[in-house]
Amino acid sequence: MKKRYHQFNNKRKIKKLTDVELQHYSELADKVSYGGNPEHKMNPGDFGLTPPSGPRPGKSLCDTVKIFSKKIALEHLQSGLRQGFISERCNGEWPQNIWSVTQKGIALEAQLENPETGIYHGYPMPESDPLAAEITKLWNSK
Repeated sequence: MKKRYHQFNNKRKIKKLTDVELQHYSELADKVSYGGNPEHKMNPGDFGLTPPSGPRPGKSLCDTVKIFSKKIALEHLQSGLRQGFISERCNGEWPQNIWSVTQKGIALEAQLENPETGIYHGYPMPESDPLAAEITKLWNSK
């Protein structure tokens, strides 16, 4: 059996925002939504996922950072937007990725699911992802 290598998208970069842009994304945080993805859940909590949770091998699980509530997932998403932890790449008005960090110092990454409605799904970033350390360092310096 071939060894599976984890490769990370090296095109992901944190956008440097002007004060005006930061204000825009802070306001956008009130419109963002969290959908969730069953591949990142063992316990579906109140995410209302269909089909019910079904983690895929190799996927990071929200369960490992104890995010079982859609409300908590949305709060992390909004916090990342308000602090300007977004990717350079956007789809319409929405950044492709939004990052935040849990109170226990775990970096989270959210990916845009629907660019028309601003719905994202997210997951904990693996420690082996070099961007995770960068996100955590920057987050803790704010």
